[in-house]
Amino acid sequence: MKGFPLIMMLIGAFTVVANSQLNIKYEKYSLPNGLQVILHEDHSVPIVAVNIWYHVGSAREKPGRTGFAHLFEHMMFQGSQNVAKGGHFGNLQDAGGSLNGSTANDRTNYWENVPSQFLELALYLEADRMGYLLPAMSQDKLDNQRDVVKNERRQSYENRPYGRADETIAAMLYEPSHPYNWPVIGSMADLSAAALDDVKEFFTFYYAPNNASLVVAGDINPAQAKEWIAKYFSGIPRGKDVQKVTVNQPKQNVTKRQTMEDRVQLPRLYLTWHSTPQSGEDDATLDILADILAGGKNSRLYKSLVYDKQIAQNVNAYQDSREVAGLFQVEITAKPGVTLSDLEKNVNEEIAKLQEGGSTERETQRSKNSTKANFVYRLQFVGGFGGKADQLNRYNVLWGDPGSFNKDLARYEKVTAADVQRAAKKYLSKERIALSVVPMGKKELEAK
Repeated sequence: MKGFPLIMMLIGAFTVVANSQLNIKYEKYSLPNGLQVILHEDHSVPIVAVNIWYHVGSAREKPGRTGFAHLFEHMMFQGSQNVAKGGHFGNLQDAGGSLNGSTANDRTNYWENVPSQFLELALYLEADRMGYLLPAMSQDKLDNQRDVVKNERRQSYENRPYGRADETIAAMLYEPSHPYNWPVIGSMADLSAAALDDVKEFFTFYYAPNNASLVVAGDINPAQAKEWIAKYFSGIPRGKDVQKVTVNQPKQNVTKRQTMEDRVQLPRLYLTWHSTPQSGEDDATLDILADILAGGKNSRLYKSLVYDKQIAQNVNAYQDSREVAGLFQVEITAKPGVTLSDLEKNVNEEIAKLQEGGSTERETQRSKNSTKANFVYRLQFVGGFGGKADQLNRYNVLWGDPGSFNKDLARYEKVTAADVQRAAKKYLSKERIALSVVPMGKKELEAK
């Protein structure tokens, strides 16, 4: 790839040479019940990653019944028909393995990394909770995990400095019926109202094999892996067909402002714009734009606001491209004594410079180099969050093609300085969502 450093890296079972393509070999097939299976061999270390994605997140929930997908991230570890409560953790940790799960707007995933001789155990445990969780689900377990999630919400939202900001911004960005209007964790009221039958119905519909994708990657014998996958997963019945979430990407036609008083020491300003969904026309360009604006100490906003003028404590920017809609956000924390109106004025000036004069070839290329380096570094790991197994599943579930590594990277290689300037003009308009978070009793610090 033109412009990238001429280096060679040996990473697991693939070699990447600058100006060449990633070669990550895999095999994909499906079971009769609809479960998609992806196998990837990597014999560099005797470790196997089992990674499963369910195409369900908070976007599949309904107003008044939010937080179910995240609740199941917890419920799936509470035991199933043939595995006692705590057995999932206990069995895998006794085998020297590690495991975790996460929930987002568009998907829920679970993964295990185990020594290769324990692959069958990991597959058995994963299959049992897919096919046989409901017989072991009880009101006591639901109440217990509901309380755990409520406590997690208190720690991450209500009692955390700036913790309500994202939830507030989502409500400002999207209409109440939009699937991104509510937070992944759900609301306290909805969690309290969740009945056992509601939760069981949600599980039956979305946690079926035809709404799942299983990756087994690492030190595997493919023939043996296929035999075990068929043994444990093929008997799980197919569920109802799950339809795609379809909504229009919203447009930003007016400016909305809101101020939140919080138990914080320094005021913080969030500026947010509607952008583009994942893999949309300008998705990669907006990633590069965010990096040029606030991606490290050489970025424009950091240099201007934090280093030169010393009016900001820190600054961040990112493009958040989800399945059906995206947003672009700039987040700035003020220095003591600085108002958020002053911060917004300075941010506007830097954005205007980029819109009028564009980015330089050097900073555009630097951002592209950093993007590729970070992408490749993640692939050193076969399992865990962001490793090869996780990426194969991400591409399969959200892009429809597990082998989209080179397609993904090519999006960034094509970005030019002119593209960055055009995207800044198109998306970073005067019309935006502006949330001011200020210390209690200090509304005079808000952005007006």
